[in-house]
Order: sequence, then structure tokens, then C-alpha cells
Amino acid sequence: MDSSIWDLMSHGGYAMWFIVAFSVIALAVAIERAIAMWQFTTRAKALADTVSRCLARGAAQEGRSACERSPSPLADVYLVGYERLGRSKTEHLGAAVHRERQRVGADLRTRLWMLGTIGATSPLVGLFGTVIGIMKAMRSFKGDDQVKFGMVSKPISEALVVTAAGILVAVEAVILYNYFNQRAVRIGQEMKLLTDEFLELLDELPPEAREAAKKESGDGRQAA
Repeated sequence: MDSSIWDLMSHGGYAMWFIVAFSVIALAVAIERAIAMWQFTTRAKALADTVSRCLARGAAQEGRSACERSPSPLADVYLVGYERLGRSKTEHLGAAVHRERQRVGADLRTRLWMLGTIGATSPLVGLFGTVIGIMKAMRSFKGDDQVKFGMVSKPISEALVVTAAGILVAVEAVILYNYFNQRAVRIGQEMKLLTDEFLELLDELPPEAREAAKKESGDGRQAA
């Protein structure tokens, strides 16, 4: 079994090893992104509900404390709003919050470019390995040999394994890329809705709640 695997890996020379490395990298990126996106929306909605209830009754600082304790990346977006509350104009506050939201959304696409690159290059690497394999097979025949189809078909079929492997890895990478990219888009849309609702609630805060939040923010910076 070990010798057959080694023979399979040696058909395309270094190209097959590159393809195996591409497959491992694609799986590693997929696992890392799955962990990063796992329960992202659930945690974001739970935080948004808590903050909304706090802001609805004017308890801005209680909502801020919930953000500081939350593991959700949406908390970073909300904290920017709390930090600028009472210190910036409404439009400036909204722009700062949305910039942070876009940064969090960009983080969701981290390393997805690797899946796209693997999906585009794996078939080409496989084809390169097949060409190398066929060239090696042809060089093994002497000029005066009588070459039969059976003598040629075996090395060519073995060399084509590299192309097949490259296509398989490319399909894997493209599927993973499309899945995680679309998931990032859906999460980004959900974050925008939650952020817009958050900004509306901040805008509706009574003046005394704004002043209290501003005072707490200033005290926190001095203590730091």
C-alpha cells in the first residue's frame, strides 16, 4: 500500500506534492474560517438584543458593559458608538461605527484569497505535472524500440492522475471559497441591520443618558 501511494505521488514529480499541499492548505483555511464564523450571527443577535433593551430604557452604560463582556466582534462596532457618543456629531458617529463594521466584515474574508488562488492554479499545476510525466515516459523509449499502444497508455494514464488530482483540489477550493464568501456576505448584511438599529437607538437617547454615557467614557479613559 505504501509503495503504491509513493508511486502515485511520483507520477507527476514535484507537481503532485504541490497539489497535496494545496489541498491541506484549503482544508486548514476552511476549518479556520468555520471556527471564526461559528455562531457569529447568534452571538451578534444576542448582544444586539441586550444592548437594545438597555438603550430603550436609557441605560447606556449598562449596554456598554454588555459589549465589553461580549465575545462577539459586533461588540467592537458598538463600542465605537459608545466611545463617540456625546463627543461627535450624529453623522460623524454613524460614519465611525460603519467604518468599524466594514473592518469586521473585511476580517471575515481573511485568507479566503488563498482558496481562490488554489482553485485557479491547481488545475494548471496538475497539467504541468502531467506534461512532465509524459515527457519522462517518452524518454524511457529508445529510438529503435517498436512502441505499442499498451506501452504508451500506461505511463500516460499514470501521468493524467496528476491533472485529475489538480482538478479535484480546485473543485474543493472553489466550493469552499463560494460557501464562505456568501456566508460572509450574509453576516455583513445582518451586521448592517443591527448596526443601523443601534444607531437609531443611540440617536433617541435622552440628553441625560447621553451625558451619563459621556461622563462614564471620560472617566474610563482617565482611569486607563
